[in-house]
Amino acid sequence: MLFLSIVLLALAFLVGSLPLGHLLLARLGLDTRVNSAYNLGVENVLRRVGPGPALLSAALDAAKGFLAVLMTSSLSGVSGSGPELSVLAGLAAYLGHLNPPARLYGATAPRGRGNLVLLGVLAGLSVAAHLNYWYTVLPLVVYAGVLGLGGFVSVATLAGLAVFALLIGLSGLGVAAKLAALALLLSAAWRFKENIGRVLDGTEPRIGQDVPVTGKRDDVVVAAFMIHPLDLQDFWQSRRFSWMRPLVQRGVIREQTVRQMAESIRPMKVGELSGIRTTGGKEVRAYLLSSPLLPEVFRDNPELATRRAVEGARLAQELGASVFGLGAFWSVVGNKGIDVQAAVPGITVTNGGAYTSGTIKAAIPGILQHFQAEGRDLKQATAAVVGANGVVAFGIARTIAPQVRRVIMLGRDLERLERSANTLRRANKDTEIITTTDYGALREADLIFTATSDPDPVIFPQHVKPGTWIFDEGRPADVDDSVRAVPGVRIIPGGVVRPPGRMQTQVNLHFGEGAVPACLAETLIIAATGEHERKSLGAQTLTENVNFFVEQADRLGFHVVD
Repeated sequence: MLFLSIVLLALAFLVGSLPLGHLLLARLGLDTRVNSAYNLGVENVLRRVGPGPALLSAALDAAKGFLAVLMTSSLSGVSGSGPELSVLAGLAAYLGHLNPPARLYGATAPRGRGNLVLLGVLAGLSVAAHLNYWYTVLPLVVYAGVLGLGGFVSVATLAGLAVFALLIGLSGLGVAAKLAALALLLSAAWRFKENIGRVLDGTEPRIGQDVPVTGKRDDVVVAAFMIHPLDLQDFWQSRRFSWMRPLVQRGVIREQTVRQMAESIRPMKVGELSGIRTTGGKEVRAYLLSSPLLPEVFRDNPELATRRAVEGARLAQELGASVFGLGAFWSVVGNKGIDVQAAVPGITVTNGGAYTSGTIKAAIPGILQHFQAEGRDLKQATAAVVGANGVVAFGIARTIAPQVRRVIMLGRDLERLERSANTLRRANKDTEIITTTDYGALREADLIFTATSDPDPVIFPQHVKPGTWIFDEGRPADVDDSVRAVPGVRIIPGGVVRPPGRMQTQVNLHFGEGAVPACLAETLIIAATGEHERKSLGAQTLTENVNFFVEQADRLGFHVVD
């Protein structure tokens, strides 16, 4: 009997793993990536594919749970184990649905949330396994009540399963049934951990709430953008993590433990941008995704950062976004997005470099004009460009070289700097071009333009003379706050854009209310225009793409913040 029981439980797992709903929708020619319950919830599947296919898909999932219990119900009576084996079979079917074997269905097998399978299991326990109706009906009543009050499917499911586990635990059933009921609750809690996190963060859709997906409405497009905390203060922004803050402050949890934990967290949805509407009337929504790697991780473990960026691109695709933008240090991982795009070809990936360059190109003339308007002699000025080995910073050097007496190009690779400097020298015979790796050289500059990818500030008071103007394009900022104490210093943030409409978000992006970084604006512009071939990848930025984003930003209503 033991051998037969094991065989039936294995069959129950396989029955639960059958992707019947997925196969049905695929056979009907529907995009299961967008329409699957894993992404949007059963209620949105119903809204998007219609009642017929949605209800048939739901019935197939419920049938899997019912069949798994039915197969073991007769044996449980013969073996004298009562409904215990049936409860175990229900657990096996549910686990199969949550974790379909990759060897059978491929590495991208659809993973459902399993509510309909659970419904089938409860029905099977009542009808086939003859479990007392109170054990199955009361959890459904609690589920319906919690769902009606809160509107969150995940919370309602866990509440119903908690009641089921409690009732089984208090019953006269054997230990196996009690452990199986507890395992059902724990498995669901693990499956819904991201949903619960989004409930805490206020980004989880309620039942009946339509979730925007690119391609479903002509006037709505959806993008996704990857962010990361700049420090632990940013890490605490998310309510799913903020409970740890007082424990760290009291020494109960070590700060290093939190940092290590952050490295193990896969990408998740932490917020949305809403209220963005172009001058043509198109609504642009953006999901903010994050794997909370802190800045030093990008330097010390670039392989992990690239892997998380790839996972973020896959999540963005599952959520129905058409474009995936890489922000801050994400923009430099995986060969500046090339490896991420190669790993996830089904979604457009951009590092935002083109429009970032465009905003700088648009801002520099105004900065130089204001500099002169205050009585400063631009023709006799010395300008320094920090991070000049990079594409953006070199573009700055190329723009300002004809207008000043001397340019100091500062970077890490002196040989590369010299090659770039020679290009500028040939085009600007009257301008002195100096290359250096020494930050002390900045003391000679009247104007400093900085655009590095360093995780920490690189410019401090000892590097700056009084009266210097600093244009800081670095994200995180290249200029330490202490520089503001130097007399006459003016720090101008770069690459800040205000999208059209009335943008709202739950996440502090550190660019001011209603403003976003240029790399995020580029992601939004690609989504709005549908010009996916304009994406920015790798170290090269085409001039025609820079001009495209500047022109389209103006047409759509995006404005660079001075």
